Amino acid sequence: MANFIPPNILDDILGRVDIVELISGYFPLKRAGRNFKANCPFHHEKTASFMVSPQRQIYHCFGCGKGGNAISFLTEYERMDFVEVVKLLAGKSGVVLPERSFPSKKDGFISSLYKLNELAAGFYEKILNSHQGVQAQRYLLNRKTNVQTAKFFRLGLSLDKWDGLLNYLRSKNISLALIEKSGLVCSRSQGGYYDRFRKRLIFPIFDIKNRVVAFGARILEGSPDQAKYINSPESPVYVKGRHLYGFNFTREHIRQSDCAIVVEGYFDCISVYQAGIKNVVASLGTSLTLEQIKLLKRFTHNVVMIYDSDQAGQEATLRSLDIFIQEEMNVRVALLSVGFDPDSFLRKFGPEEFKKRIDNAKGLFDYKLDALTSRFDRNKPEGKAAITNHMFASLSYLKNAVLKSEYIRRLSQELDIKEEALIIELKKIKNSNFYDFNQSKGKVDLKFNPTERLLINLLLRETDLIAQLKNVLVPGDFQDARIAKIFSLMCDLKSEGKSLQVNRLIDYFDDRESASLVTELLTADEFLHEEPESILSDCVNRIKKQRLDSRSQSLQKQIKAAEMENDQGQLNRLIAEFRDLQRLRIE
Repeated sequence: MANFIPPNILDDILGRVDIVELISGYFPLKRAGRNFKANCPFHHEKTASFMVSPQRQIYHCFGCGKGGNAISFLTEYERMDFVEVVKLLAGKSGVVLPERSFPSKKDGFISSLYKLNELAAGFYEKILNSHQGVQAQRYLLNRKTNVQTAKFFRLGLSLDKWDGLLNYLRSKNISLALIEKSGLVCSRSQGGYYDRFRKRLIFPIFDIKNRVVAFGARILEGSPDQAKYINSPESPVYVKGRHLYGFNFTREHIRQSDCAIVVEGYFDCISVYQAGIKNVVASLGTSLTLEQIKLLKRFTHNVVMIYDSDQAGQEATLRSLDIFIQEEMNVRVALLSVGFDPDSFLRKFGPEEFKKRIDNAKGLFDYKLDALTSRFDRNKPEGKAAITNHMFASLSYLKNAVLKSEYIRRLSQELDIKEEALIIELKKIKNSNFYDFNQSKGKVDLKFNPTERLLINLLLRETDLIAQLKNVLVPGDFQDARIAKIFSLMCDLKSEGKSLQVNRLIDYFDDRESASLVTELLTADEFLHEEPESILSDCVNRIKKQRLDSRSQSLQKQIKAAEMENDQGQLNRLIAEFRDLQRLRIE
């Protein structure tokens, strides 16, 4: 079966699936008026703002702004792709999917990118294992990476050519447009393309389904000003913060051991795995993101972090700790000797000593307190205040009252501060973020013009009214482009006779803001007390007036500018338009 699912099949599936039953299978929902609510599974929160509407068969989080239908929930929560979700829901609801259909352009494009990346990975692998890869093979052996491990992680080598991969992919009839989208080539200022990776060791990056989504590349030799590592840019199939290097190989080991060892770099992950510690992943960057932590959480609640012992590694560890606490995961930190990362430590001291470091990993409280006391003077009042403030940033996220009380007691002893004083200060802090996480961008800013918002709310609830606006309003009448987009789409669907059921409507949007506004409006307990026809007329009149007022203000500014520039021709045209506008306002 191809990736395209006929609209009537999707309608049938969504019509049979009960979104409340579906979501409550993952976490409990509580009745809240006409809707159900829970703590949002997509961001950390203490007060439930995740709402599910059984009437509309949609969900919306008023904290982070995410919303959608049963399909989008599973796509987001289970990290499944669209076709997998449809197959799953079809099986649950008893809908028979067509045996043959045609792929959509978008799905075909994504599938082509995966195939292209696989071709590139195979190309790089072949070079590494050929006579052209002798130098790289020697380099790996010097780093104690054996042949079996290199093949397991599918390491490769890029040629010392500007167009080695490019020519290979073109020989496979791959279009230049697709190759450019993959990020494997760069465009020249004078025209044409060249390989992004040249004379570098290649690390294919896989998603959880073993598909190649991107590449990392390490220089073998070159001038000091060259970057040691370069990576694929983000693409339609790769967002760095959503993947963990090696996770496709190690996730079952993580599940079985109920613990994940988190390191920073490619070689760190490879060396730890080769040493027999197979429940390891790398973060593909200097600090973990919320999405990466949620991915780990599906397989274990226990994590040991082993980042580099330098300042950057310590900062990255500190940034990640509070996110683990928010997700209610148990995190410890293993410390290495100064100047070592996991890879170099293993090569010098061996697996047994490395395992001892894991066994002796410090808990959250001890690690963070040690890090802060090395930075601030605990013997001075200002230093004590700084340490406690940073410790509170973590303690305030703890939900277990007993654990929080114990940490406060220990902090009191370590800093010689009365427990009562610490408790008073802790109560003043409500999840203050002392680090810029950059993981959850928070709620989407959905500040809309109130009249335009009211009109869209009305049309979503009374879709028959759309026909009355066909010759009354146009998208250009709206001040907010996002509202105009929603209005335009609804009018188009109405004209084409397509379904305006909300749980299907949101699938037509290609941006988060539009879908989020729709789900927000319809999961909020907003009641329209007046007659729909009266509200419609009032909204139309206000929108028309606001459009004229806005244009009038703009013309006044342009008139002043034309006067200052002494542009008589432009001034006359603007004044004439302004007078016409004033007549319309009077009418």
